[in-house]
Amino acid sequence: MSVQVGRSVFRRGLARYFDLARWDTDLPTEIRAGVTTFMVMAYIIFVNPIVLGFVGVPSRGLPFGPTLSVTCLTAGLLTIAMGLASNYPFALAPGMGLNAVVAFELVASRGLTWPQAMTVIFVEGLVITLLVLTRLREAVLDAVPIGLKRAISVGIGLFIAFIGFFTSGFVVKPASSPLPVGLGEFRGLPILVFLCGFVLTAWFMARRVPGALLLGIVLTTVLAVAANGLFAGWQGFATPGAARIPTAIVRAPDFSTFGRLDFGFVGRLGVVTAVLATFSIMLSDFFDTIGTIVGVGGKGGFLDARGRLPRANRVLLVDSLGAMFGGLANSSSNTTYIESAAGVAEGARTGLAAVVVGGLFLLAMWFAPLASVIPAQATAPALIIVGFYMITLVTEIPWDDYEEAIPAFVTMLGMPFTWSITNGIGAGFVTYSAIKLLNGRGRELHWMVHATAAAFLVYFSLPVIQRALH
Repeated sequence: MSVQVGRSVFRRGLARYFDLARWDTDLPTEIRAGVTTFMVMAYIIFVNPIVLGFVGVPSRGLPFGPTLSVTCLTAGLLTIAMGLASNYPFALAPGMGLNAVVAFELVASRGLTWPQAMTVIFVEGLVITLLVLTRLREAVLDAVPIGLKRAISVGIGLFIAFIGFFTSGFVVKPASSPLPVGLGEFRGLPILVFLCGFVLTAWFMARRVPGALLLGIVLTTVLAVAANGLFAGWQGFATPGAARIPTAIVRAPDFSTFGRLDFGFVGRLGVVTAVLATFSIMLSDFFDTIGTIVGVGGKGGFLDARGRLPRANRVLLVDSLGAMFGGLANSSSNTTYIESAAGVAEGARTGLAAVVVGGLFLLAMWFAPLASVIPAQATAPALIIVGFYMITLVTEIPWDDYEEAIPAFVTMLGMPFTWSITNGIGAGFVTYSAIKLLNGRGRELHWMVHATAAAFLVYFSLPVIQRALH
């Protein structure tokens, strides 16, 4: 009896802390949505160590085991902090793209050591944290015109869908074709598993099945494991351990790379190059998060009538500290993930879902072999469906007002076509500011819009600037 009373008190406490009634949600929905977000994000547990462990010179890469451990540690702690501090279902993990910049640009190309490269991440995180504490980052978020905010949501939806098609193998980069992308080869188990999983998940969604995305991921993973066992001779899954019954369940975490910083990167690169490298990473980190907050927040109903996110400063502070913590832990910059939209699509409305995601990441430190079973082809259908879910905001863009519509169009297409949220936002800002100024209506915009457009012009010019300095 006392156990039941304790459970009841605990549930009421959770409901009060996360204000579940206000958001018309409940404990099972938040847990289910959190599990969905985790499963869609679980690829980072293995992909991040792969990216950071291979930089063209394998002997200089970070070791796989410790990097996996700190990836789970930083994602887990920061996502729990996000849920508790902001009460939003936003999840954090080491950012894809940013980890590639660290590996291939800072280490492989510029010759920094891993501690030096991670110190660049630590410093850019410190700078962004200062911008949050001075409320400048929140002011930029609030200054984004409502039309661009809607376009950002749609662009992220297109981007998420494109990621799903690409990771599934349905869309590929042909080696012998002048085209940047093409249709994948329909052979081997991975593509067949994806196609079955996509049709199954879409059917669940069409029938309004509760937990459709999570159910789709689980059943597609089961199908992948079964097919991989029955047809072992076919082309298999690329990720280590994917679609295979693990030989071990528990593995102790290894934190041997945690806390290794080296501020010698300034002397190694030179002051000007070090500043430019830090600035480019900071700008990407800065606007990737803003795009994610606007996109996921808009679809979750978190934004107010003016497109602003209440308690945005708490979200931005945790995200900024994520960059610092990621650099300190040698896991690369942690940032708010667009895959959080998968949980929102499953009904997540509070930080309780984020706490569930964070707890699963911490468990994954010990149960990494089990998490590795989920193949990309099982999560790709969920990403595509989430992309569909987010682009429905396209109807709210005033397409007959070209001053608003053209920058929105550029923003939406810039993200998937350049594989970057930051590039899409930057192209939209520059286009929006230029059209307003040329029409003599520049004063209608907040000065931060023009300042941000100018910063993006510098950002897009960085390759030319860096070549001129060498």
